[in-house]
Amino acid sequence: MKYKSFAVFILTHGRPDNVVTLKTLLKAGYTGKYYLIIDNEDKKADQYYRNFGDRVIMFDKKEMSQRFDTGDYSEERRSIVYARNASFDIAKEIGVDYFLQLDDDYNSFGVRIPRKNALKQYAIKDFDGLCDSMLDFLEVTGAKTVCFSQGGDHVGGVNGRWRQGLIRKVMNSFFFKTDNPMTFVGRINEDVNTYTTLGSRGELLLTVTDVILTQLQTQSNEGGMTDIYKLSGTYLKSFFTVMYMPSAVTVKEMGVANKRLHHSVKWNNCVPEILPGRLKKGGG
Repeated sequence: MKYKSFAVFILTHGRPDNVVTLKTLLKAGYTGKYYLIIDNEDKKADQYYRNFGDRVIMFDKKEMSQRFDTGDYSEERRSIVYARNASFDIAKEIGVDYFLQLDDDYNSFGVRIPRKNALKQYAIKDFDGLCDSMLDFLEVTGAKTVCFSQGGDHVGGVNGRWRQGLIRKVMNSFFFKTDNPMTFVGRINEDVNTYTTLGSRGELLLTVTDVILTQLQTQSNEGGMTDIYKLSGTYLKSFFTVMYMPSAVTVKEMGVANKRLHHSVKWNNCVPEILPGRLKKGGG
């Protein structure tokens, strides 16, 4: 890799024998440093250490909970947001200048390329090179984070959101520069809470639609966030973001057979528009 001071952080909880992302990462050709980030409330911590040794880094979850806005008074801490925020301190402690946050349940990384008016997906074979390209983009744009897209971003195929190239929502995978940190907010739905609130303040957070990750279906993989989603469903999850950004976020019903509530972002109310340079005064 061109960026030698870089590491992948896999944020994981309760799945020491089933860290799907690690297998997928290595299969995609990644050869750099990686660490499994766990919390001190994980009952399976010993098994993580047995399986992965010094690649495991633990943080204090309760202490981290007192350092950002969780959005409620609940003592329930089964959420990834604590690990997301702890990662910046961890990156400083181990001396890396850049890092990538990944959840622990990804089963593929790919690129989407149009072929005969349809989007075809091809597996990533050089994850090192992909990381270098994403970090180059992070540097050039000055963004807080740049991310891979997800399946939902590709609805509509070549005529859908993919053709935009870049979108302002960011979820699941985050490339960061250690000395340009950001704070995730809200105990639940932390990614949406954060990209809407920071976006509304003029921060740049970007997803590259050409690159896609896929993950195991929510609630099909025990551990991680599964328990909290089973407990509260999508109702509470969606309304956390309404609470943070009532001017731009509402909820609506989604699905056909299995209907559920989901957040809906009104982007014109949420983030400043990015205008092309040709519209600059005197820009011709």
